[in-house]
Amino acid sequence: MSARRPRQKIDGWVVLDKPLGMGSTKAVGRVRWLFGAEKAGHGGTLDPLATGVLPIALGEATKTVPFVMDGRKEYRFTLRFGEARTTEDAEGEITATSDARPSDQAIAAALGRFVGQIEQVPPAFSALKIGGERSYDLARKGQAVDLKPRRVTVERLELAGRPDRDHADFVVSCGKGTYIRSLGRDLAQALGTVGYLSALRRTAAGPFLEEAAISLSKLEALGHIPPLLGALAPVATALDDIPALALTEAQVGRLRQGQPVLLTRDAPLSGALVRAELEGKLVALVRSDGASVQPVRVFNL
Repeated sequence: MSARRPRQKIDGWVVLDKPLGMGSTKAVGRVRWLFGAEKAGHGGTLDPLATGVLPIALGEATKTVPFVMDGRKEYRFTLRFGEARTTEDAEGEITATSDARPSDQAIAAALGRFVGQIEQVPPAFSALKIGGERSYDLARKGQAVDLKPRRVTVERLELAGRPDRDHADFVVSCGKGTYIRSLGRDLAQALGTVGYLSALRRTAAGPFLEEAAISLSKLEALGHIPPLLGALAPVATALDDIPALALTEAQVGRLRQGQPVLLTRDAPLSGALVRAELEGKLVALVRSDGASVQPVRVFNL
Protein backbone atom coordinates (compact mmCIF):
# COMPACT_ATOMS: atom_id res chain seq x y z
CA MET A 1 0.00 0.00 0.00
CA SER A 2 1.25 3.51 -0.85
CA ALA A 3 1.79 6.48 1.44
CA ARG A 4 -0.84 7.28 4.04
CA ARG A 5 -3.72 9.43 2.82
CA PRO A 6 -5.43 12.02 5.03
CA ARG A 7 -8.61 10.72 6.64
CA GLN A 8 -11.86 12.38 5.64
CA LYS A 9 -15.58 11.94 6.22
CA ILE A 10 -16.77 9.54 3.52
CA ASP A 11 -20.14 7.85 3.95
CA GLY A 12 -21.54 5.16 1.65
CA TRP A 13 -21.15 1.70 0.20
CA VAL A 14 -18.64 0.44 -2.35
CA VAL A 15 -19.80 -2.71 -4.13
CA LEU A 16 -16.42 -4.25 -4.79
CA ASP A 17 -15.89 -7.09 -7.23
CA LYS A 18 -13.29 -8.79 -5.04
CA PRO A 19 -10.42 -10.24 -7.03
CA LEU A 20 -9.19 -13.81 -6.77
CA GLY A 21 -6.47 -14.39 -4.20
CA MET A 22 -7.20 -11.38 -1.98
CA GLY A 23 -8.70 -11.72 1.49
CA SER A 24 -11.68 -9.62 2.54
CA THR A 25 -9.72 -7.75 5.22
CA LYS A 26 -7.04 -6.68 2.75
CA ALA A 27 -9.70 -5.64 0.22
CA VAL A 28 -11.44 -3.47 2.82
CA GLY A 29 -8.13 -1.91 3.80
CA ARG A 30 -7.28 -1.09 0.21
CA VAL A 31 -10.67 0.54 -0.47
CA ARG A 32 -10.51 2.48 2.79
CA TRP A 33 -7.08 3.79 1.81
CA LEU A 34 -8.23 4.81 -1.66
CA PHE A 35 -11.09 6.87 -0.22
CA GLY A 36 -9.17 8.05 2.83
CA ALA A 37 -12.21 7.01 4.87
CA GLU A 38 -12.21 7.29 8.65
CA LYS A 39 -14.05 3.98 9.15
CA ALA A 40 -14.65 0.88 7.03
CA GLY A 41 -16.21 -2.57 7.30
CA HIS A 42 -17.74 -5.20 5.04
CA GLY A 43 -21.05 -6.97 4.59
CA GLY A 44 -19.87 -10.59 4.65
CA THR A 45 -16.48 -12.30 4.31
CA LEU A 46 -15.32 -13.84 1.05
CA ASP A 47 -12.49 -16.39 1.07
CA PRO A 48 -9.32 -15.47 -0.87
CA LEU A 49 -10.20 -18.05 -3.55
CA ALA A 50 -13.70 -16.57 -3.96
CA THR A 51 -14.53 -13.61 -6.18
CA GLY A 52 -17.49 -11.30 -6.58
CA VAL A 53 -19.70 -9.02 -4.54
CA LEU A 54 -18.02 -7.72 -1.39
CA PRO A 55 -20.03 -4.76 -0.08
CA ILE A 56 -17.67 -2.38 1.73
CA ALA A 57 -19.15 0.15 4.15
CA LEU A 58 -17.43 3.48 4.65
CA GLY A 59 -18.13 5.94 7.46
CA GLU A 60 -21.76 6.02 8.61
CA ALA A 61 -22.56 3.05 6.37
CA THR A 62 -20.76 0.83 8.90
CA LYS A 63 -23.84 1.28 11.13
CA THR A 64 -25.89 -0.64 8.53
CA VAL A 65 -23.49 -3.59 8.11
CA PRO A 66 -25.65 -6.02 10.18
CA PHE A 67 -28.54 -5.62 7.74
CA VAL A 68 -26.36 -6.74 4.84
CA MET A 69 -24.81 -9.56 6.88
CA ASP A 70 -28.30 -10.84 7.66
CA GLY A 71 -29.49 -10.53 4.06
CA ARG A 72 -29.83 -13.17 1.38
CA LYS A 73 -26.71 -14.15 -0.58
CA GLU A 74 -26.40 -15.65 -4.06
CA TYR A 75 -23.46 -17.58 -5.47
CA ARG A 76 -22.23 -19.47 -8.49
CA PHE A 77 -19.87 -22.32 -7.71
CA THR A 78 -18.11 -25.23 -9.37
CA LEU A 79 -17.87 -28.54 -7.56
CA ARG A 80 -14.92 -30.74 -8.48
CA PHE A 81 -15.76 -34.41 -7.96
CA GLY A 82 -13.28 -37.12 -6.99
CA GLU A 83 -11.10 -35.31 -4.44
CA ALA A 84 -11.66 -34.13 -0.88
CA ARG A 85 -9.40 -31.41 0.49
CA THR A 86 -8.59 -30.09 3.95
CA THR A 87 -9.98 -26.62 3.21
CA GLU A 88 -12.85 -27.88 1.01
CA ASP A 89 -11.54 -25.64 -1.76
CA ALA A 90 -8.57 -25.74 -4.14
CA GLU A 91 -6.17 -24.34 -1.55
CA GLY A 92 -6.06 -27.42 0.66
CA GLU A 93 -4.27 -30.75 0.60
CA ILE A 94 -5.96 -33.86 -0.78
CA THR A 95 -7.37 -36.06 1.98
CA ALA A 96 -9.42 -38.60 -0.02
CA THR A 97 -10.15 -39.60 -3.58
CA SER A 98 -12.96 -41.41 -5.38
CA ASP A 99 -13.46 -42.75 -8.89
CA ALA A 100 -17.24 -42.28 -8.64
CA ARG A 101 -18.78 -39.57 -10.81
CA PRO A 102 -22.50 -38.79 -10.53
CA SER A 103 -24.77 -38.45 -13.55
CA ASP A 104 -26.71 -35.26 -14.21
CA GLN A 105 -29.88 -37.14 -13.28
CA ALA A 106 -28.42 -38.22 -9.93
CA ILE A 107 -27.33 -34.64 -9.17
CA ALA A 108 -30.77 -33.25 -10.00
CA ALA A 109 -32.43 -35.86 -7.81
CA ALA A 110 -30.19 -35.04 -4.82
CA LEU A 111 -30.55 -31.26 -4.85
CA GLY A 112 -33.88 -31.21 -3.06
CA ARG A 113 -32.24 -32.62 0.08
CA PHE A 114 -30.22 -29.41 0.36
CA VAL A 115 -33.04 -26.89 -0.05
CA GLY A 116 -34.95 -25.40 2.89
CA GLN A 117 -33.67 -25.48 6.45
CA ILE A 118 -30.71 -27.86 6.56
CA GLU A 119 -28.01 -28.83 9.03
CA GLN A 120 -24.39 -28.35 8.02
CA VAL A 121 -21.04 -28.61 9.77
CA PRO A 122 -18.90 -25.53 8.98
CA PRO A 123 -15.48 -26.09 7.39
CA ALA A 124 -12.58 -26.62 9.78
CA PHE A 125 -10.85 -23.79 7.90
CA SER A 126 -13.34 -21.09 8.89
CA ALA A 127 -13.28 -17.97 11.05
CA LEU A 128 -15.51 -19.46 13.75
CA LYS A 129 -14.03 -19.36 17.24
CA ILE A 130 -13.35 -22.41 19.41
CA GLY A 131 -12.22 -21.61 22.93
CA GLY A 132 -11.20 -18.13 21.87
CA GLU A 133 -9.16 -19.23 18.84
CA ARG A 134 -10.13 -19.12 15.18
CA SER A 135 -10.96 -22.51 13.78
CA TYR A 136 -8.60 -22.01 10.83
CA ASP A 137 -5.70 -21.26 13.20
CA LEU A 138 -6.29 -24.54 15.04
CA ALA A 139 -6.65 -26.44 11.75
CA ARG A 140 -3.38 -25.01 10.43
CA LYS A 141 -1.64 -26.22 13.58
CA GLY A 142 -2.91 -29.72 12.83
CA GLN A 143 -5.24 -29.73 15.84
CA ALA A 144 -8.59 -31.51 15.69
CA VAL A 145 -11.45 -29.10 15.12
CA ASP A 146 -14.87 -30.07 16.48
CA LEU A 147 -17.50 -27.75 15.02
CA LYS A 148 -21.15 -28.44 15.78
CA PRO A 149 -23.79 -28.63 13.04
CA ARG A 150 -25.65 -25.41 12.39
CA ARG A 151 -29.09 -24.86 10.92
CA VAL A 152 -29.01 -22.69 7.80
CA THR A 153 -31.48 -21.84 5.06
CA VAL A 154 -30.98 -22.60 1.37
CA GLU A 155 -33.69 -21.03 -0.78
CA ARG A 156 -32.57 -22.34 -4.15
CA LEU A 157 -29.95 -24.78 -5.43
CA GLU A 158 -29.79 -25.61 -9.12
CA LEU A 159 -27.44 -27.40 -11.50
CA ALA A 160 -26.33 -24.76 -14.01
CA GLY A 161 -23.93 -26.74 -16.18
CA ARG A 162 -21.65 -29.74 -16.53
CA PRO A 163 -18.33 -28.77 -18.16
CA ASP A 164 -17.07 -32.38 -17.90
CA ARG A 165 -17.58 -35.47 -15.77
CA ASP A 166 -15.27 -34.13 -13.05
CA HIS A 167 -17.04 -30.79 -12.62
CA ALA A 168 -20.54 -29.41 -12.11
CA ASP A 169 -21.65 -25.78 -11.94
CA PHE A 170 -24.38 -24.63 -9.55
CA VAL A 171 -26.29 -21.52 -8.51
CA VAL A 172 -27.47 -21.09 -4.94
CA SER A 173 -29.49 -18.56 -2.94
CA CYS A 174 -29.11 -18.83 0.81
CA GLY A 175 -29.44 -17.14 4.16
CA LYS A 176 -26.98 -15.93 6.76
CA GLY A 177 -24.26 -18.31 7.94
CA THR A 178 -24.42 -20.76 5.02
CA TYR A 179 -21.03 -22.17 4.04
CA ILE A 180 -20.92 -22.97 0.33
CA ARG A 181 -17.80 -25.10 0.83
CA SER A 182 -19.74 -27.27 3.28
CA LEU A 183 -22.66 -27.42 0.87
CA GLY A 184 -20.40 -28.70 -1.90
CA ARG A 185 -18.72 -31.23 0.38
CA ASP A 186 -22.05 -32.60 1.62
CA LEU A 187 -23.59 -32.72 -1.84
CA ALA A 188 -20.65 -34.71 -3.20
CA GLN A 189 -20.92 -37.17 -0.30
CA ALA A 190 -24.66 -37.55 -0.87
CA LEU A 191 -23.84 -38.47 -4.48
CA GLY A 192 -21.53 -41.26 -3.39
CA THR A 193 -18.24 -39.50 -4.02
CA VAL A 194 -16.11 -36.70 -2.56
CA GLY A 195 -15.56 -33.17 -3.79
CA TYR A 196 -14.39 -29.63 -3.19
CA LEU A 197 -15.14 -26.17 -4.55
CA SER A 198 -12.83 -25.33 -7.44
CA ALA A 199 -14.50 -21.95 -8.05
CA LEU A 200 -16.83 -19.68 -6.06
CA ARG A 201 -18.33 -16.33 -7.01
CA ARG A 202 -20.81 -14.28 -5.00
CA THR A 203 -23.33 -12.59 -7.27
CA ALA A 204 -25.50 -10.87 -4.65
CA ALA A 205 -25.29 -9.81 -1.00
CA GLY A 206 -28.51 -8.28 0.29
CA PRO A 207 -29.42 -5.43 -2.07
CA PHE A 208 -25.97 -5.35 -3.68
CA LEU A 209 -25.74 -7.11 -7.05
CA GLU A 210 -22.95 -8.29 -9.34
CA GLU A 211 -24.05 -5.89 -12.09
CA ALA A 212 -23.27 -2.91 -9.84
CA ALA A 213 -19.88 -4.20 -8.64
CA ILE A 214 -16.69 -2.37 -9.54
CA SER A 215 -13.26 -3.95 -9.78
CA LEU A 216 -10.38 -2.89 -7.58
CA SER A 217 -8.33 -1.99 -10.65
CA LYS A 218 -11.06 0.42 -11.83
CA LEU A 219 -11.22 2.03 -8.40
CA GLU A 220 -7.45 2.43 -8.41
CA ALA A 221 -7.62 3.96 -11.90
CA LEU A 222 -10.07 6.60 -10.61
CA GLY A 223 -7.33 7.42 -8.17
CA HIS A 224 -8.69 10.20 -6.01
CA ILE A 225 -11.67 12.18 -4.76
CA PRO A 226 -13.96 13.40 -6.34
CA PRO A 227 -13.97 10.76 -9.15
CA LEU A 228 -14.10 7.98 -6.54
CA LEU A 229 -17.31 9.40 -5.08
CA GLY A 230 -19.12 8.29 -8.24
CA ALA A 231 -18.54 4.68 -7.14
CA LEU A 232 -20.33 5.20 -3.81
CA ALA A 233 -23.84 3.90 -3.17
CA PRO A 234 -25.86 5.78 -0.50
CA VAL A 235 -25.81 4.58 3.11
CA ALA A 236 -29.56 3.90 2.87
CA THR A 237 -29.03 1.32 0.10
CA ALA A 238 -28.49 -1.33 2.78
CA LEU A 239 -31.90 -0.48 4.25
CA ASP A 240 -33.95 -0.63 1.05
CA ASP A 241 -36.40 -3.20 2.41
CA ILE A 242 -37.12 -1.20 5.59
CA PRO A 243 -40.16 1.15 5.36
CA ALA A 244 -39.55 4.89 5.50
CA LEU A 245 -41.22 7.39 7.85
CA ALA A 246 -41.19 11.11 7.01
CA LEU A 247 -40.62 13.37 10.01
CA THR A 248 -40.43 17.11 10.61
CA GLU A 249 -37.25 18.96 11.45
CA ALA A 250 -38.39 19.35 15.06
CA GLN A 251 -39.04 15.60 15.36
CA VAL A 252 -35.65 14.83 13.84
CA GLY A 253 -34.05 17.14 16.38
CA ARG A 254 -35.51 15.04 19.19
CA LEU A 255 -34.21 11.82 17.63
CA ARG A 256 -30.73 13.27 17.31
CA GLN A 257 -30.79 13.96 21.05
CA GLY A 258 -31.77 10.34 21.72
CA GLN A 259 -35.36 11.23 22.61
CA PRO A 260 -38.54 9.45 21.47
CA VAL A 261 -40.98 11.12 19.08
CA LEU A 262 -44.72 10.86 19.72
CA LEU A 263 -46.71 10.31 16.52
CA THR A 264 -50.24 11.70 16.43
CA ARG A 265 -51.24 9.56 13.45
CA ASP A 266 -50.02 6.81 11.13
CA ALA A 267 -47.74 5.29 13.76
CA PRO A 268 -46.05 2.07 12.59
CA LEU A 269 -47.11 -1.15 14.26
CA SER A 270 -45.58 -1.83 17.65
CA GLY A 271 -42.15 -3.42 17.28
CA ALA A 272 -41.69 -2.26 13.68
CA LEU A 273 -38.26 -0.99 12.60
CA VAL A 274 -38.48 1.95 10.20
CA ARG A 275 -36.21 4.49 8.53
CA ALA A 276 -36.77 8.02 9.81
CA GLU A 277 -36.25 10.53 7.01
CA LEU A 278 -36.23 14.29 6.64
CA GLU A 279 -37.07 15.49 3.13
CA GLY A 280 -36.12 12.09 1.74
CA LYS A 281 -32.75 11.91 3.52
CA LEU A 282 -31.92 9.16 6.03
CA VAL A 283 -31.76 10.41 9.62
CA ALA A 284 -32.12 7.35 11.87
CA LEU A 285 -33.39 3.85 12.33
CA VAL A 286 -36.23 3.92 14.84
CA ARG A 287 -38.39 1.34 16.64
CA SER A 288 -42.12 1.90 17.09
CA ASP A 289 -44.15 1.11 20.20
CA GLY A 290 -47.41 1.79 18.35
CA ALA A 291 -47.66 5.41 19.48
CA SER A 292 -44.13 6.79 19.31
CA VAL A 293 -40.73 5.93 17.79
CA GLN A 294 -37.48 5.54 19.70
CA PRO A 295 -34.06 6.02 18.00
CA VAL A 296 -32.13 2.78 17.52
CA ARG A 297 -29.33 4.13 15.32
CA VAL A 298 -28.82 7.80 14.45
CA PHE A 299 -26.84 8.74 11.34
CA ASN A 300 -24.56 11.72 11.01
CA LEU A 301 -25.04 12.43 7.31
